[in-house]
Amino acid sequence: MVLSMSGQNLLENPEVAWRLRVAIDAPLASCFDYLGPLDVTPADVGYRVVVPFGSGRRVGLILEVLPLQDASDPLAPGSASLKLAEVVLRDLPPLPTDWMDLCLFAASYYQAAPGEALLQAIPTGLRKPDPTKRRSIKRVEPAHIAATSLPELTACQSAVLTELLPRLQGYSANLLFGVTGSGKTEVYLRLIDDVLAAGKQVLVLVPEINLTPLLEARVAARFPAVTVVSLHSEVTEAARARYFSAALGGEARIVIGTRLAVFTPMPDLGLIIVDEEHDPAYKQLEGMRYHARDLAVWRARQLTVPIVLGSATPSPESWSNVQSGRYKRLDLPERAHAEAVLPTVSLLDTRRLTLDEGLSQSLLEALAQGLTAGEQSLLFINRRGYAPVLTCTACGWVSNCRRCAAHRVVHRMDRTLRCHHCGDTSPIPRQCPDCGNADLRPLGRGTQRIEEALQKHFPQARILRVDRDVATTRKQWEALEEQIRSCEVDILVGTQMLAKGHDFPALTRVGVVGADSGLFAADWRAPERLFAQLMQVAGRAGRAAQPGRVIVQTEHPEHPLYQCLLRHDVPGFLEMELKERQRAGFPPYASQAIVRAEAKQLQTVLEFLGRIRTLVSAESHPDVFMYDPVPMRMVKLAGRERAQLLIESPSRIALQNFLNDWLPKISAGRGMTRGHAPGGVRWGVEVDPLEC
Repeated sequence: MVLSMSGQNLLENPEVAWRLRVAIDAPLASCFDYLGPLDVTPADVGYRVVVPFGSGRRVGLILEVLPLQDASDPLAPGSASLKLAEVVLRDLPPLPTDWMDLCLFAASYYQAAPGEALLQAIPTGLRKPDPTKRRSIKRVEPAHIAATSLPELTACQSAVLTELLPRLQGYSANLLFGVTGSGKTEVYLRLIDDVLAAGKQVLVLVPEINLTPLLEARVAARFPAVTVVSLHSEVTEAARARYFSAALGGEARIVIGTRLAVFTPMPDLGLIIVDEEHDPAYKQLEGMRYHARDLAVWRARQLTVPIVLGSATPSPESWSNVQSGRYKRLDLPERAHAEAVLPTVSLLDTRRLTLDEGLSQSLLEALAQGLTAGEQSLLFINRRGYAPVLTCTACGWVSNCRRCAAHRVVHRMDRTLRCHHCGDTSPIPRQCPDCGNADLRPLGRGTQRIEEALQKHFPQARILRVDRDVATTRKQWEALEEQIRSCEVDILVGTQMLAKGHDFPALTRVGVVGADSGLFAADWRAPERLFAQLMQVAGRAGRAAQPGRVIVQTEHPEHPLYQCLLRHDVPGFLEMELKERQRAGFPPYASQAIVRAEAKQLQTVLEFLGRIRTLVSAESHPDVFMYDPVPMRMVKLAGRERAQLLIESPSRIALQNFLNDWLPKISAGRGMTRGHAPGGVRWGVEVDPLEC
């Protein structure tokens, strides 16, 4: 390597030279040492640095500044073997130690490379190596909005705040269990006010982008002189860099964001709020597969600040933490609106009924009553498209995806068959591709088919469908939300996009179609998700003066899940669910990790998993059980076949010790790297998986 003049000077004067330990965004377990530039000092830990890496240049993060000659470290690399770091980037304050500790803990617990965890938490715009093209960070100005008057608190809200406010001085984990419409957001705002008055910052996490607009508006209206920033995937690269730096520099006092926002550096953080804490969207499903809620709890404990986890349908894991004393439970059992009560829920047994496109006469009559009264109704079906599958009545051909072990869904609006997993799309055939029969029929129902049926029954009604096909961006969702709030819609047809977090005062009736599919799914978490969905969507009804009514069509009205729904009995359902999990040895009564692998041929994947299964003897880790490799439920996805290997232990520590012993041996094999193996195999590990 040819050194620059400054690099040559450093080698000639090693007593004043420094060695930089740098994290690089690469799937490698180690960090890298570089020769520091002339202006480096030990205070440069936490700064980004441009370094040569391979045949190119990367932005890394300085984790340590060490003496170039260190007699106490016999393993220190010789100066002649070190490449020279180009420049330390000081356009931002250094990333704080507690932030680096958070990222490194996440990498360790979720078995990811430390450099990936650290660098991927930094916006892309701040990871570009050419400083000549770097724009200066613009100051984020507070919004100029007139302050709103404070609403009167209910007795329950006052009681909760009386308990919570004294806990703002140190660490506490609090589960705010409030029924839908109970005013959890107002409790958040009062807590935020107290924390801001103490000169601290606040981090608010929400599970999905479409939940941010209303919350942002309420926060900005309550705190017009405070800089509020929003971090999620639809924020532009340049804006995310500005907001990230504003949080790091202390200008942004409130950060609202989706799961990645848990890694936002905030030097004065005084409170973390996780809204809808039960939502599976907090789990990252690519790269480092972290759970933002769990990392938020770890971060709160690390910084000795309080965390509030809010939900109308808490996760069984959080409920178990309440039972064990790790979390403090605070209840909001009544709705905040003075005249609002919980909706009445009725179960409609459809086994002996004739349905019209999946809709019973009783449900249609309820919708007609809502139209007559000038009230809004919602029909919930958690399946988008027109129909789940197209089939031939003559030979039995079905619209299977060419690249996945799944059906392509009928989309009537654009006359396509579309795979919702890989995106494979083709026109709807005019005749059967196998036998030429022209009688092709759609089976089952999605939002488009229900919308079409409602238009026939209620031609005078203003019907709006809300799903991922019509609301692909936040702006599209905001336009739809404005239509709903201004009462330009009579009947809503929607998926889970409408099920949580939204407050539509004119909405009084909710009908649920096709919920039974979640009762007997192979995924043992399916009942938990179904119950949360139904409770959340039921909670959209009757949030103002008009009473709400919920009708659930089912062929299993006697099922315990529906009986709990009928009584709005969330604690009863959670107790039942936890007892079943304890009997089965499922989380939270066991810890799990899963290795998933994929290749062009399933046999290649199973052989790979079989080989790595034998790398560690069972005797060396007696508290860990490893199952046999099996194909995944969706064995083929995007043209690649998949299998998995489940690892389980009653002890979280024992499982982590096993993974720390086992995974390096996998990567050390011939032709192996972290994430890749011979034969075109791609593999990865997930700790605390949501699907097994």
